[in-house]
Parts: sequence; C-alpha cells; structure tokens
Amino acid sequence: MNDAIKPGPETPSQAGLPELSVVVPTFNERDNVTVLYRRLEATLSGISWEVIFVDDNSPDGTWEVVRGLARKDSRVRCVRRIGRRGLSGACIEGILASSGPYAAVIDADLQHDETQLPKMVALLRSGEAELVVGSRYIEGGSADSFNKQRAGASQLATEVARRVLKVEVADPMSGFFMIRRDRFEQLAPQLSIQGFKILLDVIATAQGKLRAIEIPYTFGSRQHGESKLDSMVALDFLGLVLAKLTNDVVSLRFLLFAMVGGTGLVVHLTALFIAHEIFQMPFAEAQATGALIAMTSNFILNNFLTYRDQRLKGFAILRGLLLFYLVCGVGLLANVGVAFAVFDQEPIWWLAGAAGALMGVVWNYAMSGLFVWRKR
Repeated sequence: MNDAIKPGPETPSQAGLPELSVVVPTFNERDNVTVLYRRLEATLSGISWEVIFVDDNSPDGTWEVVRGLARKDSRVRCVRRIGRRGLSGACIEGILASSGPYAAVIDADLQHDETQLPKMVALLRSGEAELVVGSRYIEGGSADSFNKQRAGASQLATEVARRVLKVEVADPMSGFFMIRRDRFEQLAPQLSIQGFKILLDVIATAQGKLRAIEIPYTFGSRQHGESKLDSMVALDFLGLVLAKLTNDVVSLRFLLFAMVGGTGLVVHLTALFIAHEIFQMPFAEAQATGALIAMTSNFILNNFLTYRDQRLKGFAILRGLLLFYLVCGVGLLANVGVAFAVFDQEPIWWLAGAAGALMGVVWNYAMSGLFVWRKR
C-alpha cells in the first residue's frame, strides 16, 4: 500500500516543474534584476525554467522589485534573508530551495553571459557533465573588464587553488556555473556558508568525483548596483583553502576566529611591552592592560571579519563587547586550568601551553557564537 502511494522521481514534465532553476544572489541590485529577468526570458524561451533571487535584505529594496516581478510571473521567486550575509550562503539556500533538476548560479550585475545557459543545460541533459563552468580563462573566454589589480588577484587565487587543492579546472573562482541539483545536495552539508567562492568549495569538496566541463564566456562590466566582494575576500579565500586542506575538520569561521586570535597575541605582547617597559607599570597591571586591549582588538576584528554576516551595530556593539570580555575571561581560566592539568601529567611546558591555548580558543569560539554573535 505504501509503495503504491510513494512518489517517484521528479521529472520536469510533472506538474509543470521547471527543468532549470536559475539562482541569483543579490545585494543592492534594484536596477539590474528586471533587466536580468528579461534577458533570461528571451534566452530560455525553449526551456522550462524558474529564477530564484536570494536577497540579503538590500537597503535599496531589491526584494521589492523581485516581488513585483513574481506577482506577474510565477516563475520568479524571492528569498529574502534577514540577519545574514554572504554570497556562498545565498547560493546554497537558493539551490536547496529550487525545483529543477539543474541549478545555475549567475550574478545579478549583468557581468555573466546568460546566453550560455542553454548550452550548459544541454551538457547536463546529455550526461556529459554534472557541472558546467563558465570560464574566463580557457580559449574563447575573456576577463578584459578586470582592472590590473583584480586581474592579478584572480589569477593568483586561481593558481593557489589549482596547486594547493589540486583543482583541475581553469577557472575555479568563476561565479557562473550550472550543476545537477542532486549532486549539489550530496555535497551541500560539507559546504561553507561563509565567503564568496562557492564554486571552488563545490569542486574541492567533490574531490575529483564531479564530472566537469568548462565553456568560455566573456566577463562583462558592472552596470549598476554594489559588488558583493569586499576587502576581506582574500582572507575568506585563505580560510576556505585551509579548511579544505584539513578536510573540513575545522570550519572557515573557526579558522578566521583563530587567525584573529593570533593577531590578538601580537597586540597583547606589544601593549604589555609598552605598558611595562616604557610607562614602567607594575607587571600585573601591564599584563591586565595588554589583555584588555587584545580582547578589544579581537572583538573589533571578529565583528568586522569573522562574523560580518551577523555584524553587531549600534548599542549591540557595547553589549557584545562586554559579553566578549566575559567569555574571554572564562576562556582564560579554562586555558590555565587545562595547561596546569597537562603539565602535571607531562611536565613539558610547550605541550601544556599549546593544550591550554587550544582549549581557550575553542571555548572562546563556541561561547562567542552562542552568546555574543548569536543569530536572532
């Protein structure tokens, strides 16, 4: 009886399901979404499709424009995210919310070539590929719209990804690709919701088990809106590479938190030296001053970088800072307690110190996420 009513696999012909779901992450793209919608409508005239705009609560009201389109065309959907930011997370949510067997990711800034989408669908439909990448760095592709600085950074990141992560794709930093949704869903639990390089994360996580084909396209110039990249994208990239090198034993956010902690140690020692050696403060007072300055520095950097998708603003900054002081104070006690316990069992100072430091950073990370930058 149960077998008789168990639904079979979805096909695009069932109940008007789309064959292709186009996922578009947006932030302040009000002037672009209607233009992109019309281009998709013209390009995909022979394909059953839907478009999912995932908007990070754009101040310019991008989501309002998308909802206006959705009221006129049921193929348009809007996912409005509150309290979180990030291109990778937006792409993941959009693809997991899609209906079609094939999902494409394309930017709303009109720099990607939507006319390549039918060719991508054909490659997935034929079974030749499970992933199709729009590439700027193979014959026929171009990224001439990049300035020298961005072109150099992109090429460096591509080379690092290919050499360190053994990625066999010419343009793993591309933001324009199409993938079978069932294959993406298998990889999704291991993907990072932080950062901007979702394609690199997908390829590295698949570990060579994803049949990929690249097709060339010309990367255009941004016409309107705001770039989703910021000055911290390089650290995001580094954190992602390190996370994949550890087989995702540690998360990208934890690595960023630990990196900030490393800068805090430098700040602490610098402040201690200035207070004790230059201003002749007693050691205990100088140590306390250094610790307070380092914790403040760590809080500011974590709020700006590690938790920028949950960044505290206004009065919440003061409240968060006080909670961070409390969390780190308890973390210091945990650090010292573990260090003493290890040293008592094995009197090797560096081993005890490392164990205590690890305990401290794990405690601070866990409690900071739970109390300081908790999602509301």
